[in-house]
Amino acid sequence: MIGVSRARIRELLSAAVRSRILIVGDVMLDQFVWGRVNRISPEAPVPVVDFDREVFMPGGAANVARNLTSLGGAAAIFGVVGRDHHADRLKELLAADGVKTGGLVRVPERPTITKTRIVAGQQQIVRLDREFRGPISEAQTDALLRRIEAALPAADAVVMGDYGKGVVSQRLLDGIRTACKKGGRWISLDPKPVHRLDLQGLSLLTPNRKETFELGGVEDSVRHADPMKDAPLQEAIRRIQESCRPALLLSTLGESGMLLCRRHAPPLHIPTVAREVFDVSGAGDTVIASFTLAIAAGASPEEAAVFSNHAAGVVVGKRGTATVTPEELVASFPEVA
Repeated sequence: MIGVSRARIRELLSAAVRSRILIVGDVMLDQFVWGRVNRISPEAPVPVVDFDREVFMPGGAANVARNLTSLGGAAAIFGVVGRDHHADRLKELLAADGVKTGGLVRVPERPTITKTRIVAGQQQIVRLDREFRGPISEAQTDALLRRIEAALPAADAVVMGDYGKGVVSQRLLDGIRTACKKGGRWISLDPKPVHRLDLQGLSLLTPNRKETFELGGVEDSVRHADPMKDAPLQEAIRRIQESCRPALLLSTLGESGMLLCRRHAPPLHIPTVAREVFDVSGAGDTVIASFTLAIAAGASPEEAAVFSNHAAGVVVGKRGTATVTPEELVASFPEVA
């Protein structure tokens, strides 16, 4: 495994404050409601949760944006929200995190995507989703593209988060890809395989294990403890590289770490550094945000993979859709690497 010193991480973080990243995709509001269960409802055989507290956090592509600003980068978010109080709350939260929200288009006929999780003790009891998953209109897509194209000259990279909620379409991807190619800008995408798109020619794809197999059209039949000896996984990666031809493919594998796959080179396995795993919610957001930020700051792909692996290792030790600070990231590395 490639070694990266604390000194090098500090260099990258210092450079990251000059980076400007555009985030495009399905923005969401995550609501966490905590309480206690002491009885069963007399109305139905369900637990009664006595309310304790609630917290709202940006989710989806909005969580990617706050992960970027948490590490010192400048981020601007582009997506759609409804004309509702959840949109106002989401914009307030993003603004508090230093994210520019001028790229959010209000769409009256769609609710702001909100996921409400009710947790009793340490156990999530139920999740309530308020969303409309149909595609946004061509006019709304074009409105987004105009805002993105206007902001792109001042940006270093674009991150696209496709959560299958209707914002990321072939029309939007083609427009962004063309603009990024013309301007020489990096483009990262977290794919949603059930949402079939032409993903050719992107700078970075970051599927998790399940998404890697779905994108590659391979059955996840036999899992090997060592990803380098996992033949079905390696075949799925080979097929993605042939069909999509990304400059880099970063397959995130949970407790098995990551595989960084480059053209004309064998995959590089990066073992996980997570010590405790409390919540994997949003870990993929942290990976794509921190990897792209590291690249924008001048890291090599190998350094960016280690950078993002440590960032993810920090956030899975927290509850909810969390972020990592520069201090936490530096502390996750040994004194001498």
